[in-house]
Amino acid sequence: MQDRHQDYCEHRIHAPAEFAGVITYFYWALNGTGDDINKILVPSFQTIMVFSFGSPVRFKAGADSLPLDQCLVLGPIKRPVEYTLPAGADLLVINFKDDAFYRFFGPALMSGMIAAHPDQLLQQNCFTQLWLSLKDETLEMRTELILDFCRPYLKCREVSFQDISKEASNYRVINPVKAVAQKTGQSLRNVQLNHKKYLGYTAKERGRYERFLKAMLLLQNQAAKVDWLEVVEACGYYDQSQLIHDFKHYLGLSPGRYVKFQAEVCRVDV
Repeated sequence: MQDRHQDYCEHRIHAPAEFAGVITYFYWALNGTGDDINKILVPSFQTIMVFSFGSPVRFKAGADSLPLDQCLVLGPIKRPVEYTLPAGADLLVINFKDDAFYRFFGPALMSGMIAAHPDQLLQQNCFTQLWLSLKDETLEMRTELILDFCRPYLKCREVSFQDISKEASNYRVINPVKAVAQKTGQSLRNVQLNHKKYLGYTAKERGRYERFLKAMLLLQNQAAKVDWLEVVEACGYYDQSQLIHDFKHYLGLSPGRYVKFQAEVCRVDV
């Protein structure tokens, strides 16, 4: 895929079937231009692991500045993350799916925004060694080596999450916490705690995000005049002001500015 900047490349590689339940895809970007390229990562409520093999990439989440020269874990991503790819940047991202982060690392830092080197989570330097082994390899070989590295760390999915995942197909229609509690006889509090433990966010947070995501997808690639009342009604907003509030919360942009500048917005498919 070619960006509007000549000599800037980005590409997605979908995970093989063996890893389809834990990784959606790998995202690779290479800045061969002489300029900085700025992007906004849309909240995905997922966790990502980022490797940098070229010029250090700069991330900004709120007031926090997160320089990256090797490897970093970010997430669950609930607010927009701005990042800058300087000239010479070589970025590789792993997008985890559902409870995958918990299955790899446990609940160590699952509240709020995570920003940590994965070696800190495992209390080993294995990811530093992995980065060294990946640095001079091709993109195809990097993804293969990462998947080989992942296998020993992946724990089996817990039964409690399976109950939640069965009910979590549409957060805007069904509250999975209430549905699981009713079907299994567990207390609402226990199911809520499990939901937060496995996923790093509450069902209420995810429901609001799904409403915003539907609106964002409706506006995607629109250049003509937008019927904002139609978007409000289709996505279940009370009024246009609530729509604007959510876009500013999740993107730092009004809906109108999103339509105008969506080329600078990077969305994780989950």
